[in-house]
Amino acid sequence: MQKLNRKNIAVSSTLPIKVVQFGEGNFLRAFVEYAFQTLNNEVGFNAGIAVVQPISNGMVSMLNDQDGLYTLFTKGIKNGEEVEEKELITNIVKSIDPYLNFDAYLDLAKEEKLEFIISNTTEAGISYVASDIFDMAPPSSFPAKLTRLLFERFAHFNGAVDKGLTIIPCELINHNSDTLKQIIMDYVSLWNLSEDFKNWVLNTCTFHNTLVDRIVPGYPRDQIEEYNKQLNYKDNLIVSAETFFLWVIEGGEMLKKKLPFHKTKLDVKIVADMQPFRTRKVRILNGAHTAMVPFSILYGNETVKQTVDESFTGPFIRSLVFEEIIPTMDMDKAELEDFADAVFDRFRNPFIKHQLASIALNSISKFKVRVLPSLLDFVKRKDSLPSRTVFAFACLIRFYKGSYKLQELPINDDKEIVSEMAEIWKSDSMYDIATQVLGKVEYWGQNLNDVEGLTNAITTSLQLIEEKGIEVGFSELS
Repeated sequence: MQKLNRKNIAVSSTLPIKVVQFGEGNFLRAFVEYAFQTLNNEVGFNAGIAVVQPISNGMVSMLNDQDGLYTLFTKGIKNGEEVEEKELITNIVKSIDPYLNFDAYLDLAKEEKLEFIISNTTEAGISYVASDIFDMAPPSSFPAKLTRLLFERFAHFNGAVDKGLTIIPCELINHNSDTLKQIIMDYVSLWNLSEDFKNWVLNTCTFHNTLVDRIVPGYPRDQIEEYNKQLNYKDNLIVSAETFFLWVIEGGEMLKKKLPFHKTKLDVKIVADMQPFRTRKVRILNGAHTAMVPFSILYGNETVKQTVDESFTGPFIRSLVFEEIIPTMDMDKAELEDFADAVFDRFRNPFIKHQLASIALNSISKFKVRVLPSLLDFVKRKDSLPSRTVFAFACLIRFYKGSYKLQELPINDDKEIVSEMAEIWKSDSMYDIATQVLGKVEYWGQNLNDVEGLTNAITTSLQLIEEKGIEVGFSELS
């Protein structure tokens, strides 16, 4: 089988570099490259991407070995039907390791057609490292590397106002571009860069907060032979992703003109405020995930798909979302329900085996951010407790006992939290356990014993879980 490269596949690499992308991992290759290739194909956007390896150990050499080419396989459920597609991604025209060739990295700043900076350097990537200095080749942090690149562009084009860049980070932190912009300003001060450069960044570059949403399992190692059979070339960089795609970017009409995604099939929303969309994702998608994990593991399921397909756990989680989470949100109800339906299609995707144990990490802190706000808002709006959410909360508390029906549970959390919960579970009183856990202000940001009826409801649920199990226990609550 022939090697995947531009000569063997007869694919041109003449696209001008309009995008510099920090990061070469699975997510960006299944998300950003796919998005810009769709723009190229559907509206003639004519954008090439230069990929920069943001850390010293990365995949640029593998990308270069295949001339930036790779195959994206997308699989999922749309309107109840299984969907599979594959596409050869061809818009990476240059890949650079700045640790091996810093001059080539700086030369990217001189690209006439360059318009966009995209990044996904993990949540830890947007960070300030005080030891980074201007003359390092390269600085260690992503923001410092970007500051250096921006300064090179400013100097090369003599501060031209039409050479500012549109900066769109995709790291999974809230207000990602605001944070990045502030750190760049910190480097401007640390490195004593000119006021003219500072003003050029502030006045000619634009920064856009984002929300990205697509599950990308990455290289399908366990099914690689099945994937290889569908190709007539050898691809060492196959990436697999779900069909679902959502990119929310804060911006106005100017950004819509620069990025005409509205003319494509992709769900890219350019909006004045992305926070409602973030809240929607956190409460519905992430909230359902977090609520289901202890509850479903205690019931005996192993995967997300099992959970939503099972005759008891599936309706439980669906009702929790549609009857207890959605009513606490202010967005259009039909839009919220459409999003929730899409979430459940994603949950039952047969091509993604999402182990419950793998998403049990830091369940307490996740519950605080993803589920507790819905519980508290439900109480405010309905003057009653959301029964399924409360039961899921009790399952979370029971989960931290560490074992259930003689089986060890996959607790994965801060050692101090695990230790504290183990100590609390030494009590023989469910009421005492409930009171102690709900009173942990450091866990929840408040004393939850102050929520009317919650302590007794958790106590009763814990007793029923212990005596009757998950399904019968919940049925006796109803």
